[in-house]
Amino acid sequence: MSHLPTEVSTGKETLTPAGQPVTPAEKRRSRRIVLFSLLALLVLGTGSLLYYRSKTPKSTGFQGFGGGGRRGGGFGMGGPLPVVVNLARKGDINIILNGLGTVTPLATVTVSTQISGYLTEVNFTEGQLVNKGDLLAVIDPRPYAAALEQAQGQLLQAQAQFKEAQIDLDRYVTLSGQDSISKQQVDAQRALATQYEGMVKQDQGIVDSAQLNLTYCHITAPLTGRVGLRLVDQGNYVTPNSAGGLVLLTQVKPITVIFTLPEDNIPQVVKQVRTPGSSVSVDAFNRDNTAKLASGTLATIDNTVDPTTGTFKLRAVFPNDDEVLFPNQFVNISMLIDVQHGATVVSTSAIERGQQGSFVYVVGADNKVSAKPVTLGATEGERVAVLTGLSPGDKVVVDGADRLKEGMEVDPQFPTQSPGGGARTPGGRAWSKDGNPWAGGKPGGDVKLGPDGKPVAPDGEHRHWKPPGDSN
Repeated sequence: MSHLPTEVSTGKETLTPAGQPVTPAEKRRSRRIVLFSLLALLVLGTGSLLYYRSKTPKSTGFQGFGGGGRRGGGFGMGGPLPVVVNLARKGDINIILNGLGTVTPLATVTVSTQISGYLTEVNFTEGQLVNKGDLLAVIDPRPYAAALEQAQGQLLQAQAQFKEAQIDLDRYVTLSGQDSISKQQVDAQRALATQYEGMVKQDQGIVDSAQLNLTYCHITAPLTGRVGLRLVDQGNYVTPNSAGGLVLLTQVKPITVIFTLPEDNIPQVVKQVRTPGSSVSVDAFNRDNTAKLASGTLATIDNTVDPTTGTFKLRAVFPNDDEVLFPNQFVNISMLIDVQHGATVVSTSAIERGQQGSFVYVVGADNKVSAKPVTLGATEGERVAVLTGLSPGDKVVVDGADRLKEGMEVDPQFPTQSPGGGARTPGGRAWSKDGNPWAGGKPGGDVKLGPDGKPVAPDGEHRHWKPPGDSN
């Protein structure tokens, strides 16, 4: 039986028998198919790109500071872009140094006993505010009272012996003057009297020591402050070497905060501290820097810089009458070191940053924006001082700058509040010297609100304006 190769027919095509090489004609046909496919894809891609470019508006503008985005919006395709503006004003700005600090009491005392004995009384409540001299605890005084009586008895005996020796000495001196006794006897009596005098002083010291120990039985507060948790309960036997003492007493009024600042701020701080009659204000804020806790003044600065951190320490004093500052509490410190007068001040939201540095968009008289590079100074909250690049009265964009380009026409909007509390809608096409957006013949009275609760312009055209504080 012979095994001959077979062909399988499928329509017009005939498969090549297994193992037979591909002919040159078939190779040319495969290349043509691949070439035509690539050519078709190229034509299709080119056509799609041309169509996309024909439908996309061309954008030209200022790109030096990294600003820019889409044109148009607000009032329709190609129309002025609504933006919120504000005026650069001349004013004072506080120069504030910020640091991290820890609340540190002026005095912290571990109240301990100076004698040994049983703790018979505890006269304070945990957390109580005590005054200096208040009785805190009592140790059993009976053994020390007995020791005092014994010392007083010995003192009386010594005083009697000294008195007797002194009388005999006076008698011997008289007899010696009459040549009735020898001088040697006088000298011996004088030495005996001096000996008894020494015994009197020794016994007097014992009495004083016993009285002091009896005083130590009554433990009093060494300063005015607040006591902590009781460390020893009544009935325990305490000794001067007891670890931890009886209670921890902390002075809380006034209280201080020790904080650090970079060493670069030393000249500014030292200048203010050494100015006669000057007082540097210091404010303490909570951990997340959202709530002000207390206000105080700078007390002193340390005399060295920490070489490991490049910072130096400062101490500020706070009255702490409401005891809002708690010992060892972490706080944020804001210190007013100086006031910059007559600075050009704008909102921090007006500052944009690009490859060339900081800049702002300024709206001109023709309602076209231009990007101006600025040099920034001190920052206070939402206000920042501009050293160069702006003048008081310039209209700067504070909202919507991400959609702007150099020379783009905008519809500036300057929201204000009417005396009666109603919203006033700025027209944005005419501005007065005082910043009134309705100058130029348009009335500035109260306007109606649209369906969305926002003001509607007098011509019926809805402005994309949001009142101050509206983040939606």
